[in-house]
Amino acid sequence: MTTYGAGVPISYETPDFPALYWPVHASPGDPKYLYFLSDIYRYTLYWTLITIVAAHAVVATWAVLMQFASATQRRRYLNSPQGKALSAKNRNLLGENPIGETLSWVWVIPIVYLVIGASEALLAGSLVGLVLGAVYNAGYFRMSTWTPLLWGVINMLVLVVSSFRIQGGL
Repeated sequence: MTTYGAGVPISYETPDFPALYWPVHASPGDPKYLYFLSDIYRYTLYWTLITIVAAHAVVATWAVLMQFASATQRRRYLNSPQGKALSAKNRNLLGENPIGETLSWVWVIPIVYLVIGASEALLAGSLVGLVLGAVYNAGYFRMSTWTPLLWGVINMLVLVVSSFRIQGGL
């Protein structure tokens, strides 16, 4: 194989995203590699955006479903004999139409979660992508296209673990 510069093959073309291949017993020429800092950065940023925004979308969906479950319970209670016996003041506190009232604001939750997730992913993906690119370029290594995916998952898992309160046993 003829190379130029830092071991980059002359016929090298940046693989199309995501360029994932089955790594177990891959056929010759099947594996795709990244050589340049810009490619490593871009792939890491994309995978971090995908994984972190997907995690935030799951959490936002769960939050919306919980709000609808609460509104359904309030509606069920208001339609029960105990709910109908409540004073007008207490009925107003629970709302006349809990599901309709929930629909009026619950759409904000996914938007806020996705914006926050995208900004976190942009920061984490940029930092990790630049560091990975610098390390791989400094060592003249080639990077498998699976490595940015793994770092995107690692970024997402660090975010999940850091969301829990951890108490020491000392």
